Amino acid sequence: MAGPAGRTSGLPVPRFVSLKADKVNVRSGPTRDHGVAWVFTRAGLPVEITAEFETWRRIRDADGAEGWVYHSMLSGRRTALVNPWKAGEEISLYSEPSTGSAVRARLEAGVLGKVEHCDGKWCRFFDNGFDGFIEQERLWGVYPGEKLE
Repeated sequence: MAGPAGRTSGLPVPRFVSLKADKVNVRSGPTRDHGVAWVFTRAGLPVEITAEFETWRRIRDADGAEGWVYHSMLSGRRTALVNPWKAGEEISLYSEPSTGSAVRARLEAGVLGKVEHCDGKWCRFFDNGFDGFIEQERLWGVYPGEKLE
């Protein structure tokens, strides 16, 4: 999903990125003069950039909350959350990109992992302790049908 290019970065907007640090201030506007609305406390979380203003990026999290983050607090590394909208539900992680392949793990909603090689239907999803394939529609951090190398 390639949106229009951001005026500052030249990269598509919207796009998914991840948080670079364990402490990231989210502000109510795109300057340090704006108050801190909340603080993320987990590096690697996926967020969606929805706008750019100079060195600031408006981001949205998996819960739909939006605010402004300084660009250097974001990484191009792609991560995703498993079904954050379905608390208590487990999702299968497969050995191959097919529901007919062996189940490698059952992941709870909200599990964070790294994403590679999405073909529009399946993504390789991995982190410490798990590695396999998950249906792309079960992830927040990649767009439906998006292809990643």
